[in-house]
Amino acid sequence: MGISFNEQFDQHGAWRRDFALRLKQLGEWTRTHRLADTAVQAQLQRLEAQVRADKVTVAFVAEFSRGKSELINALFFAGYGRRIMPAAAGRTTMCPTELGYEAELPACLRLLPVQTRLQPLALAEWREQPEQWTHLDLDLQDPEALAATLEMVSEVIRVSQDEARALGFWHDDEPQDNPLPDAAGLIEIPRWRHALINLAHPLLEQGLVILDTPGLNAVGAEPELTVSLIPQAHAVVFILAADAGVTRSDLAMWREHLSPPEGTTASRLVVLNKIDTLWDALSSPEQIESQIQRQRAHSAEMLGVPEQQVLAVSAQKGLVAKVSQDAALLAASRLPALEDALGQGLLGQRRAILQQAVSQGVGSLRLELGRVFNIRRRDLAEQMLELNGLRGKNASVIHSMRLRIEQEQGEFDESHARVQAVKSVHLKLQREALHPLSTGNLKLVLTQLTQALRQPGFKLGVRRAYGDAFAELRRVLASTVQASGELQSMLASSFKQFNAEYGFSLQVPNPPDMSRYEADLARIESGHLQYLTFSHALKLAQPAFAERLVRALGTRLRVVLETASSDLQTWSHAAVAQMDSQVRERRRSFIRRLEAIDRIQQAASSLAERIAEIEASEAKLQQLEKQLCGLTDDLLEAVDQVPARPPTETFSA
Repeated sequence: MGISFNEQFDQHGAWRRDFALRLKQLGEWTRTHRLADTAVQAQLQRLEAQVRADKVTVAFVAEFSRGKSELINALFFAGYGRRIMPAAAGRTTMCPTELGYEAELPACLRLLPVQTRLQPLALAEWREQPEQWTHLDLDLQDPEALAATLEMVSEVIRVSQDEARALGFWHDDEPQDNPLPDAAGLIEIPRWRHALINLAHPLLEQGLVILDTPGLNAVGAEPELTVSLIPQAHAVVFILAADAGVTRSDLAMWREHLSPPEGTTASRLVVLNKIDTLWDALSSPEQIESQIQRQRAHSAEMLGVPEQQVLAVSAQKGLVAKVSQDAALLAASRLPALEDALGQGLLGQRRAILQQAVSQGVGSLRLELGRVFNIRRRDLAEQMLELNGLRGKNASVIHSMRLRIEQEQGEFDESHARVQAVKSVHLKLQREALHPLSTGNLKLVLTQLTQALRQPGFKLGVRRAYGDAFAELRRVLASTVQASGELQSMLASSFKQFNAEYGFSLQVPNPPDMSRYEADLARIESGHLQYLTFSHALKLAQPAFAERLVRALGTRLRVVLETASSDLQTWSHAAVAQMDSQVRERRRSFIRRLEAIDRIQQAASSLAERIAEIEASEAKLQQLEKQLCGLTDDLLEAVDQVPARPPTETFSA
């Protein structure tokens, strides 16, 4: 059995911190030796920030009374010695709840009133309005008080049928999914729309984000949850009851909200919880095991996932075992197998993504600094050639050489206008490449879709409107690729001329690959298309639901286009920064050459001293290049190594 998820996540966090420190040290080393221009420094800083701030989101989804919150307690919060998330019998988590850590905030619980559903703002927009949330401080030193405060996510209110209908919890055409009215005809609904819990927990501090979701009725009423938060989770844990298997409501939730696109089931884990209900004293261990395996096989077949991704556990017994430090009970609960699957699958995927980003970043850094070394090596060679040609020459020859260097410097200074002209054309082409990705253009793309969704009654043409919107977004990316290609061609042509005329070594890097953003669009489109089926026609007929759906879509698309725009800008700025860097290096070279001539004119002995200085500079340059290779080799080796680190004792499994 592998180590627990807590331990694996702790190791993952240690690896990220260690690697971020190495990147920071490399950046300081390049600045100390004046090797990196602003673009290279910005690249290193972005890479360091990506490694440090990497978030890993695990979404726990289940119908009511499947033991979801208990599983979260057992996996992550056993170190408190008690339940932290409410996990009593019946309905507990009534609203979607996110657990994470933001260093700039105190430990707190933030709650968004359910009445905000009556307004068309998306959840992402409500996050930017902290005054609309109920804010409660959390006492992390008092587990009892902490658990009592977190009980608020279970709060409910009773409203009329009209209010429940307006808020999305009552559907006249789907009576089987409606909650039962009480004696006064009132409907019980969640008091809160969304909850954010900020905890200084070791795992959360290292980037873990836990998403705890309510049951089918509440999930379906919040489109942003099902088309944005859950799809963007790095892993989804779907919990069933071991004694019941896949029920009708479980299957409806899976098919409508969780079924992954074909070929992407690796991000889904199915948990058959409460296997302790099968521990029958009248049955032999073999009979119990056979029953569990049948349920696993049947659940895998029903949900269309590999059987090895269906794990049977007892969250309640696992929590008890951790709190009481009962190793035998922990093994019987099978919780370690789930922790191992989460660690190996989820963290393995995240490390692979970071490894790729780091490898590409280090490779790009080596290439750029290699050009810097070549430029400096060539300048030193030119100076050495000049100085060796001055051996035994008289003052008039030395003066003539000074005049020639000044002439070269003057001719080079005339290139400033050409450089500025290239930068002006570059800026124009960059604006053209970025314009399709602008927020204003996205609003135009979504206008037709918004109008289709706002039509009263059934939305017969909405599927075509969705198709048109995403087709236009794909054209947007295609036009951006074309414009960035034109920008690359212009720079390549200009760089070729500068290289020939001024001895530069400019090279245009390849523009960012837009295919991954096309893949993001395809995933978003697939996630939204599930709401365009006949089974969701009644929900789409509700103006408020349709409005929230399109706002959730706009929020997610904005992130995709803004990220694509940021990558394009970064690439564009890096290309131009090359030119600025080499212009600065050439100007420094002229200054050094003139200073050497002046010193030689003042004293004949200075010639030998200057030659010795250049030889020393060449040796130092070789040493720096060797150090760079060593530092980057260490970085690449560190990518494949997880530092040994003991888990945090308080929160270990």
